Amino acid sequence: MTDSAIPSRDRLIVALDVPSVAAAEAMIARLGDSVTFYKIGYQLAYAGGLPLVRKLADAGKKVFLDLKLHDIGNTVASGVKSVAGLGATFLTVHAYPQTMQAAVEASAGSNLKILAVTVLTSYDEADLQAAGYRLGVSDLVRHRAEQAKALGIHGIVCSAEEAASLRPIAGANMSLITPGIRPAGSDVGDQKRVMTPARAIAAGADHLVVGRPVMAASDPKAAADAIVADIQQAKTDGRR
Repeated sequence: MTDSAIPSRDRLIVALDVPSVAAAEAMIARLGDSVTFYKIGYQLAYAGGLPLVRKLADAGKKVFLDLKLHDIGNTVASGVKSVAGLGATFLTVHAYPQTMQAAVEASAGSNLKILAVTVLTSYDEADLQAAGYRLGVSDLVRHRAEQAKALGIHGIVCSAEEAASLRPIAGANMSLITPGIRPAGSDVGDQKRVMTPARAIAAGADHLVVGRPVMAASDPKAAADAIVADIQQAKTDGRR
């Protein structure tokens, strides 16, 4: 949501892309109070990381469970109901109408917010064409965002490049969560649509997902603090 009251530190979501719970807990301890919001994806979830969601929530942290659910409606609904009991703040589903509708309905009455993944930030026009899509990245992102809003989805996962164009669609009641964030001078890795933290906030993003620039830093805590400072500066400058 377009809420300037979101604390700058809560806008940073650090991706715990590590192979074990022990590695995740070591990084969480290292980051301390510098990070309040974590993302758990496939790698950690499938390595026994789901109970960590509850542990983090009980410690006052927020968790974005990035499982990108997509299946028949009943299966998605059952998965969402199970996840709702873990204490996560966000859960991702792929932005297909049946999947989104099932997830929204299953999350009703819980604190879990459903995020729709539009187009992965590692995809570009050539990737979509190879996958058989007629629409280009921007058009497909916009189309899926419009469907998501109509179905009551709580937020959209999109690249920061799309945030500005999606904000009018999302309005005040949908969050925009942007991966592919790279501080100035960082290696872009396998991402193809990237942006710096300050520019992403200025473009309209509510939360920034950052993995390697923090996790692989020689001083992860300092790296996280620097990103939060960039976010705060963007807000202070009146760009958000």
